[in-house]
This record gives sequence, C-alpha cells and structure tokens, in this order.
Amino acid sequence: MEGRGRPLTVPLAYAVISDMTEITDTPKPSLTPVAQKFILHWGEMGTKWGINRTVAQVHALLFLSPKPLPAHEISDTLSVARSNVSTSLGELQGWGIVRLVHVLGDRRDHFETTKDVWEIFRTVSEERKRREIDPTLRVLAECVQELTGTPAGDVHTRERLESMLEFLSTMSGLFEEIVRMPAGTLKGVGKLRGKVITLLGEMKKAV
Repeated sequence: MEGRGRPLTVPLAYAVISDMTEITDTPKPSLTPVAQKFILHWGEMGTKWGINRTVAQVHALLFLSPKPLPAHEISDTLSVARSNVSTSLGELQGWGIVRLVHVLGDRRDHFETTKDVWEIFRTVSEERKRREIDPTLRVLAECVQELTGTPAGDVHTRERLESMLEFLSTMSGLFEEIVRMPAGTLKGVGKLRGKVITLLGEMKKAV
C-alpha cells in the first residue's frame, strides 16, 4: 500500500482503516417520537415568544439530553446547519441558560443547560426584564420628568404615563422579590397560590 508517494506501513494502514470504519459506522443521533414532539413544539412556542425557532429547538434538545452535546451532534440530530447551531448556542449562552463544558478525553466543546425548570424560569425572566421592562421604565420616568418640568405640559398625558410608571414599578419590584426567593420557597409559594388569593380577599373584606 502507498500513500502520497511513500510506503504505508501495516500499523498505519490499520489505523487509517479503523478511523474510516469508526466514522462510517457511527450511527446518526436519533430522537424518540416523544422527544421529537416536544422539541418541535418548543420551537413553535419559541416563535410566539419572539425567539428563533432553531434557538428554542437547540435548548429543548439540550434540556432532554442526559449528557452535554457537541455542536456537530446537535446539528446532526436536529438536521440544522452547523452555522445555525453555532449562532443559536451563542444566543442561548447570552441568555445565560446554556454553558460550555469540556468532557474528559474529548477536545471538542460540549454544551449543556440546567435541568432545573425553576432556575430556567428565573434566568429567562430576569433576562427578559433586563431587556424589555427596564428600558421601558427608564423611558417612562424620563417622559414624566419632562412633562413635570414643563408648566404648559399635557396634564392628561402626564397622568396616564404616571399611572403606567407606577404600575410597572410596582410589578417590577414584586417580580424581583419573587425571583430572589430560593427555589424551594418559590415552589411553596406556587402551591399556595389559591390560598394566598383567598387570604387576601378575606383581609380586604375585614378592612
């Protein structure tokens, strides 16, 4: 046997053949029907939440996976271009719900997401607040300040904006108190939601 003008020794030839066999014999990652159903649905819901379909599907796959996955395996499993997977992983890392890890004996980058649904809720909620609510609060405060400092300002508009600012500020403060709770406490509050509403209604009647 020859390779590129030089004899190919038996051990080297065996190694090449072994490598080729390993590549061709490696089965393409597959998904169970239930996993496919969940990943497809998560992708659809992602588009309704303003998130790219592939980004949501990559997150769903990592959530179901029992082990960290390299980018090429994610690409093969979802039948998505490697470039799209890389972009999606970058966005998920930006959201703070996917992290890069290394596996002993494997030089490739692997990725995983937390399996704690409460932690996912906390991380995504905080990020959405930072991206969507906080900028709105700043603009509302600026608008109210500008109208307050103008004697001939539109009183009706100022009242409407002050009402919106008060509401968002109150809900933002409530949200921050909730997400700061330990996961165990948050679960307990969730289970008591009906009782809390009933208690608040009784307190209101008493007053």
